[in-house]
Amino acid sequence: MKSVNAAKLLPDHLLKEIQQYIQGESLYIPACPSKRRKWGESSGAAGYYRTRNAEIREGYRNGTDMDQLCEQYGLSIDSIRKIVYSKSPQS
Repeated sequence: MKSVNAAKLLPDHLLKEIQQYIQGESLYIPACPSKRRKWGESSGAAGYYRTRNAEIREGYRNGTDMDQLCEQYGLSIDSIRKIVYSKSPQS
């Protein structure tokens, strides 16, 4: 995580207000909940798993045996079952 000098970023009145609570220490300011990214959005992992799981469901609907899906995707039979029987297409 990158550090930013508050004196260069914040207006004087806000800096003085914050200094009443903390001085010379690191302070973490979390992102607004509305601006947070969901899991896997930055790395692309969510999209990868969504696509993979859709392929697994499609393969099962087209008659591919669960054991074959286990081998093909390197997953346990329990993981394949969870994906195949899930109510909605999730990652």
